[in-house]
Amino acid sequence: MIFFIVLADPSHYKGGDVAGGEPSDVFGIVHRGGYLVPLVLGYVLMVIVFSIERFIVIGKATGTSSIDTFVRKIQSHLSAGNIDAATSECDKQKGSVANVIKAGLKKYREMEHEPTLDVDQKTLAIQKDIEEATALEMPMLEQNLTIIATLVSIGTLTGLLGTVVGMITAFHELAGNGGGTNTGALSAAISEALVNTALGISTSALSIVMYNVFTSKIDNLTYAIDETGFSIVQTFAASHKK
Repeated sequence: MIFFIVLADPSHYKGGDVAGGEPSDVFGIVHRGGYLVPLVLGYVLMVIVFSIERFIVIGKATGTSSIDTFVRKIQSHLSAGNIDAATSECDKQKGSVANVIKAGLKKYREMEHEPTLDVDQKTLAIQKDIEEATALEMPMLEQNLTIIATLVSIGTLTGLLGTVVGMITAFHELAGNGGGTNTGALSAAISEALVNTALGISTSALSIVMYNVFTSKIDNLTYAIDETGFSIVQTFAASHKK
């Protein structure tokens, strides 16, 4: 719709001639890029849509306050041996990190009243419960990142395909004029090639930036879970030594 309605509007061409007129602005130039342009524009919109969706999901997973502040509060409560306060902090924070930590604290309470296991077995049970909770939360955080990563390559390849098509058209124009040069047709073909190149590179660049941003955010959440989970296990082991 953007290609056929917005970019193909006569106002973007000199004299309003979409078929044979010269583009009067960047929208007209992009429209002259050929029929691979809508495909690349679709990639751009996909990156934007999935990026917004990931920002929302990862923001919810982080919780209501800074993840670093939350981790420090949990560690402070664990150092004081106040498991109930740590659990309450998880209820306030919400999100994936808080859910995992709360699962670990719940197991902590269960192991305190488990008479059949020794300290090492109880510690392993807590650690396993935290790992299982993490495994349940991680797929939600990483969902749709594969699509963004795929668009990194697909955007470049589609842009390259448009470039090749444009250059084929350009050389066809050169060959079809018996050595003469139809500068208008040749310029249009070269313009088509360069527009596709620019759009393909732009799509890939945007995809790379967004992918790295989200993987960095997920790594920070994973590190927070690992750090706090380790604190829970160590606190239990230290406070229940014989």
